[in-house]
Amino acid sequence: MGLGAKFLTTRWAVRLPIPLFTAGFGFLFFGRMLLLEHRGRSSGERRYAVIEAAERESADRIVVASGFGPTAQWYRNLQAEPRCGVSIGWRRRVPARAELLDTAESRAMLERYARDHPKAWAVLHRSIVEATGDADPEIPMVRLHLQSRRRSSRAVHR
Repeated sequence: MGLGAKFLTTRWAVRLPIPLFTAGFGFLFFGRMLLLEHRGRSSGERRYAVIEAAERESADRIVVASGFGPTAQWYRNLQAEPRCGVSIGWRRRVPARAELLDTAESRAMLERYARDHPKAWAVLHRSIVEATGDADPEIPMVRLHLQSRRRSSRAVHR
């Protein structure tokens, strides 16, 4: 297993950035990574995942990919409850709503990502294939609609 796949499948490694985000140091990731705060679909407990921002459509619309497919826990949790929170750059715990994109739109977004970031895509795709064992993994995309900066600040849903 390559280094990228090993990293993606090592729990402590993928959770390492969470304390940086929660302490307000998300800006260190230059807006390329975000902290997604969501609720467990069964437990209702607060959960966190650090995910790459695949595309910044606007300041308040960010697209992310579920590299482990539709069975990733954070993805399944957003299916059950699309209300979430996002920390990215200097913005912390911004209330947001997740929109799960259909297969066609997800595929188009991935093709655009591969075209715009060929080196990053080559490494990421190879790592996902190695980590999942699937030669052609399904990678669903999610559009996160962040509360506008102009609207009043409210805590992420309880």
